[in-house]
Amino acid sequence: MDACGAARTRRRPRGMTQPRDSSAGRTGPLAAALALAGLLLVAGNLRASLTSVGPILDRLQTELELSSLAASMLISLPLLAFAGVSPFVPRIALRFGLERLLGGSLALLAAGIALRSVGGVWLWAGTIVLGVAIAALNVSLPSLVKRDYPKRIGQVTGAYSVVQSVFAAIAAGVSVPLADASELGWRASLGIWAGFALLGLAALLPRILRSRSPRNEPPSETIALPGGGTSRDRFSPWRSALAWQLTAFMGVQSVAYYILILWLPSIEIAAGISPAAAGFHLLIMNAVAIVGSTVCSALIPRFRDQRGLGAVSGVFFVVAAVGLAFAPEWGALWAGCGGLSGGISIVLALSFFGLRTHHHRHAAAVSGMAQAVGYLCAAAGPPAIGLLHDATGSWAPALWTLGGIGVLVMGLGVLAGRDRYVR
Repeated sequence: MDACGAARTRRRPRGMTQPRDSSAGRTGPLAAALALAGLLLVAGNLRASLTSVGPILDRLQTELELSSLAASMLISLPLLAFAGVSPFVPRIALRFGLERLLGGSLALLAAGIALRSVGGVWLWAGTIVLGVAIAALNVSLPSLVKRDYPKRIGQVTGAYSVVQSVFAAIAAGVSVPLADASELGWRASLGIWAGFALLGLAALLPRILRSRSPRNEPPSETIALPGGGTSRDRFSPWRSALAWQLTAFMGVQSVAYYILILWLPSIEIAAGISPAAAGFHLLIMNAVAIVGSTVCSALIPRFRDQRGLGAVSGVFFVVAAVGLAFAPEWGALWAGCGGLSGGISIVLALSFFGLRTHHHRHAAAVSGMAQAVGYLCAAAGPPAIGLLHDATGSWAPALWTLGGIGVLVMGLGVLAGRDRYVR
């Protein structure tokens, strides 16, 4: 760098701040490891309370006399809460701080899970409360990763995505045995995850106690960006073309994955696959998704941009759809392709919030926008495919639609994967 360039680097206008690793130099190795463990425990709470419902849904329907539509709302209500609450989370984080928001959200999650397990009207109130809590956690975690691990965004995001998936699988797997082992039945099976939320809160408590109120931090109206230029500390991503590309990628990949999660067994059973085999293929899909998340997180820092990974994630969705349409007897292979695609694409979508922004508050704003739209799409996608099947009497149109969604994932993955920044 020449002398003039060095001078420009050393000098910056008064009142400007630069993106930095807020944890650097403040903690030792043990404290840093505990902080990361706390983050991963928070991530483990993101899906466990949701995936524990499906295996015992028939018991809830029988005991509480729920219709199929009412029972389906136990899954749809949290997704709608994600969509409705996500845009407001960055403002709350700005006022109270990330650590305090995460801690409050975990306490709210524990309360929502406990309320849901009571039954009656509290079943619905608790479901909404836990949906609001998870929405806040969903939006806040990418911002925390951007702030505290700016040079390891892909790896840390991949790690918490894997932990999220593992606990989601564990919750689904132990749901029936827990219900059978207790006199409280399904109430114990659902309510036990309130304790896990409190465990996450306990792990996060040291960080909450050390955190400063945003009111005590120096103001930063503008941010000095690498390579020159500035960006506003508070901004609206809704006016950014790149933010919309990130949002579209988040939404479209969510639609594709949730369609497969919900309808894969039905598609295979209609093609002559046994219910037991179809259920096992769904297990394969979830297991391979964990592999996809792990591989993607390892590959992200090896490339200057993520266009190739974005394209590959869509290719596997297309392969899964076409394979199910023409050779359903190879369902295990196509389920693996769908899982690999889903694992890669979700890590990319979450990593983009940090990779495509210069500041953790920007990451929070983009995360709120993308997850609001994304989960609204995720809530609408599977029912739309079900209506398409009912209208045509065949899964073929649904599979071709899924293939088309995979093509969109490819294109949007290339756009979102470019080495650019939301300003």
